[in-house]
Amino acid sequence: MLKITLLGTGSPEVNARRASSGYLIEYGDDVILMDCGGGVVDRLVQAGYKPSDITHLFFTHLHSDHMMDYARLLHAAWDEGGQPVKVFGPAPVGEITEKLFGINGVFSTDLIARTENQCSQEVWLARGGALPRPWPSPVVTEIEADFQYSGDHWSLSCCEVEHAQPQLASVAYRLDAGGKSFVYSGDAALSDKFESFAADCDVLLHWCYRQLGDTSMPSVAAMSPDPREIAVLAARCGAKQLLITHLRVQMDSQTEHEKIHQAVNEHFQGQFRIAEDLLTITL
Repeated sequence: MLKITLLGTGSPEVNARRASSGYLIEYGDDVILMDCGGGVVDRLVQAGYKPSDITHLFFTHLHSDHMMDYARLLHAAWDEGGQPVKVFGPAPVGEITEKLFGINGVFSTDLIARTENQCSQEVWLARGGALPRPWPSPVVTEIEADFQYSGDHWSLSCCEVEHAQPQLASVAYRLDAGGKSFVYSGDAALSDKFESFAADCDVLLHWCYRQLGDTSMPSVAAMSPDPREIAVLAARCGAKQLLITHLRVQMDSQTEHEKIHQAVNEHFQGQFRIAEDLLTITL
């Protein structure tokens, strides 16, 4: 069984309804997180998981709303005594990790105190730990667009998508397990390459940052498909289910949701939903 939990379905803007980007996939003994934006760790706990449950973390790109809770997740997983998280993402995720948790990193003073202070050591020992206490040690792999990964009876591949180049590399992910497939666009402009990548998927989770027909920002309009354009894409690639995510605050009124449903239903005949935090899908 492939279980998908939407932890964060919002944008960079602060929104009480939505955390920033983060999506959890559970298959067998693996708990896989795609992106880790602000608020995702809280949603993870609300969904009944612990940070130390995460086995793999895949970043689509390194915008802050897709990785703001990265340090929090790793620190909390470490403090719970969890195994090192396997982290994958475009460069410079390795450098960022070192700047957070390296010997001269942002959290070095905290980690020195937590591992060397006598009170902290006593607390750690009382919780079942042993001394000396190592620092967080995520296993980081920097990836490129042709990256593929094999887990325990699941596989993952990625596809380069256009978003914030040349400043940031961006990829989409496809996870196949148990005869089912989940595709997450990350933040992606429309492209034939992505359409082929998502072909015949069971669930397509696609970002939707732009309101219907909004052309007020020409560059954004060129790089950010609106709900109607995403529906056409989903129909063309043969997706069975479509969810749109990454909605902005002004897109969250009942009136806007009704407009979105109407536009999508004109072009896509499969199951459609507007993503919401903590929504769960089982395949």
